[in-house]
Amino acid sequence: MSAPGVCLNIIKERQESDGIGTLSNPKKFLDQDYELLHQYYLIRNRRYIDDMFPPDNSSIGGDLLNPQQLAKVKWIRPTKMVPNPYLIIDGVSRFDFAQGEVGNCWFLAAVGALTFQRHVIENIIPPGQSFQKDYIGIFHFRFWRFGKWVDVVIDDKLPTIDGQLIFVRPHSPQTPQSPRPPEFWSALLEKAFAKVCGSYDDMKLGWVSEALKDFTGGVHMTLSPQNENPQNLHDLIHRAARANSLMGCGTPGHAELNAEQSNGLIEGHAYTVTGVTSVTSKGKQVLLVRLLNPWGHTEWKGNWSDGSPMWMTISEEEHRKYTNFVNDGEFWMCMEDFCKYFSQLNICNYSPAFLDGSSESHWISSLHNGRWLAGSTAGGRMECKDTFWSNPQFPIRITKINKACEPVPSKGPNILVSLMQKPDKRNRRLTRNLHLGFSIFKKNDSSGESTASFNSISNLVYCTRVMQDSREITEFLKLEPGEYDIVPYTYEPNQTASFILSLCSKTETHTGEHVMVFSSGKKIPRQLSDHYQELNAEQLQKFLNENYIGGDGQSTGGFSLDACQSIVAMMDLSVTGTLSAFEFHELLQKIDLYKDIFFRVDNNRDGILSLSELRHAVEATGFRVSDKLLKLTTLRFADSTGRITLERFICLSLRLTCMSDIFRKLADRHYMHLKEHEWLHLTMYS
Repeated sequence: MSAPGVCLNIIKERQESDGIGTLSNPKKFLDQDYELLHQYYLIRNRRYIDDMFPPDNSSIGGDLLNPQQLAKVKWIRPTKMVPNPYLIIDGVSRFDFAQGEVGNCWFLAAVGALTFQRHVIENIIPPGQSFQKDYIGIFHFRFWRFGKWVDVVIDDKLPTIDGQLIFVRPHSPQTPQSPRPPEFWSALLEKAFAKVCGSYDDMKLGWVSEALKDFTGGVHMTLSPQNENPQNLHDLIHRAARANSLMGCGTPGHAELNAEQSNGLIEGHAYTVTGVTSVTSKGKQVLLVRLLNPWGHTEWKGNWSDGSPMWMTISEEEHRKYTNFVNDGEFWMCMEDFCKYFSQLNICNYSPAFLDGSSESHWISSLHNGRWLAGSTAGGRMECKDTFWSNPQFPIRITKINKACEPVPSKGPNILVSLMQKPDKRNRRLTRNLHLGFSIFKKNDSSGESTASFNSISNLVYCTRVMQDSREITEFLKLEPGEYDIVPYTYEPNQTASFILSLCSKTETHTGEHVMVFSSGKKIPRQLSDHYQELNAEQLQKFLNENYIGGDGQSTGGFSLDACQSIVAMMDLSVTGTLSAFEFHELLQKIDLYKDIFFRVDNNRDGILSLSELRHAVEATGFRVSDKLLKLTTLRFADSTGRITLERFICLSLRLTCMSDIFRKLADRHYMHLKEHEWLHLTMYS
């Protein structure tokens, strides 16, 4: 007998999706395969033109240039601009490029940080590409986008006006003694990122943290220098630099204006952190940080700037080591001034070890996808007392630090929490960023509850102070050993959006799948479940139909004996064919949860879930289902007329939870391997 069609479909989907989205096997952006396209055009000796990001005004965007400028734009390949173009010569440098017309200093500040980390550059710009060997006008780049690495294909046509590049332009230094051909890696990198964002116009305005995250997919931390101690911040930057982190920062103010202030800093502007050191001036230690303006000019004019008299107060050795007074956009400033004039510092690294300088092996990272759904799981901020408790919950358990790994446990923060919202549109400028926040509640040790009673403010251990409409918010916290629930939320309720919750913990952290709470802390009376010490399927059928359906359930079909036998099998931990008082109590808690969800999602109050209502209800239980699985679920659990009644939804939810639990307990990461007798045991008694 051949395998069922559902099984064959699962096998096919496994083969197609195995490992896709990792750095070694990135997802093909817009389904464009670089290797196939390169081979196709090479065989035919033709130059590639990207029809998914065409060399025309649609790729520039409508609001970046005026109509007169747009009319003059010509897209030209580097091979037509200069006699001998190069992609990269002897590695990349922060002085290889200068910003163009688009206000994307946030992106270029991150690119400047990239130039210090060769291993990151090699991940983003795959090797083997050039203008010399097998050139056909096609290049590709890799970015991390919301949990997946993507491979982005572009042609090398770049927008120009009067023969000059409009956007990022090569800034390779050339001298009569050492002529240096221009390098186009920065311009092509910018074009690839513009394609991901939707257009060049979609790259206007942003945060350095966005690009840093998209370059690494790593651990990201944002701080406000104005709220930090200069010495502590200097130590953190020094640790981050030693750990090969990417760092950027920004000044407060209006990014649209980019007005130069009297001290030389640009209002609302992004800079790259390129160095950190300390010098001895007049017998005292001075903490310094080096920054780069992506414009390639316009520098800080205060103490320790280029040509500042402060440089005359240090030793000749330090003077030779740190001074190079060139108007290239790079400058030094002391930490006190940095904390005074900069509003944001962003640090990103593949590893969280930079957070406290410990070994990478001491940290455990996890990533979880979630979703707020209007009408069911989008409860809004804590002040929305009637709905806040419906937000998703992510249970975690913090255990004590292993003293063998760390003889002297740190007294500082031990967990980094990051909440990132996913875009609802491809074009970056059209994406609505919601105001995000999260709270952490400690579970009562004596309650025995599987979810936190977080409608009690006494359980609150952390709450986002100021909710921001940025793509990602992070917080470095200290949590004592115990069990907690992390509750992400939006400022306003009933806002549908997807999100990623990332956790990096210094201690051993056990993270469960997220769950939803709908019953406002309502508990099932224990004496009710205690009355039934051993409950068989017939007794369960009678109880459920009398207490949840009303009467014997004949009018709607109610819970059938077969359904109750299946429920007993799913909840029967001791494999006795009956439910103990404890098992019955657990079952009633689940049923009350599913009943509450059912009536909240049943908008027209007809006691039946439509297909769209069913999707919302299933997602409210904590599961994301595909259209295919939703169809199969409907075929399996609906009646002959396609109706999903309360009792059928309860059976469906119990089955989904049970099968998911079985997989998590038996699976080796993404796959589950079973022997024949194990498979038969699971299928014959569940």
